[in-house]
Amino acid sequence: MAKNLTLAIDEDLLDKARVLAAMRRTSVNEMVRQYLQRAVDDARQRDDAREELLRLIDESTGELGDWRPSRKKTYAGDRRFD
Repeated sequence: MAKNLTLAIDEDLLDKARVLAAMRRTSVNEMVRQYLQRAVDDARQRDDAREELLRLIDESTGELGDWRPSRKKTYAGDRRFD
């Protein structure tokens, strides 16, 4: 069920938003709804990715074995990633 929301917005910004909405053949209301939906979806995706990374860290059995990078090689200034 849709709920009404009251926003305080600068008059000049609202005028520009109305023009933009008209150019896109939509409404300011729809633009705000889409923006909020994208913000929520992006936050959910970041949270899901973070949870997955933490799960992988917890479940990882990866070991370096006896190999360890030397301090000299680590700080030699050579490119390590291409």
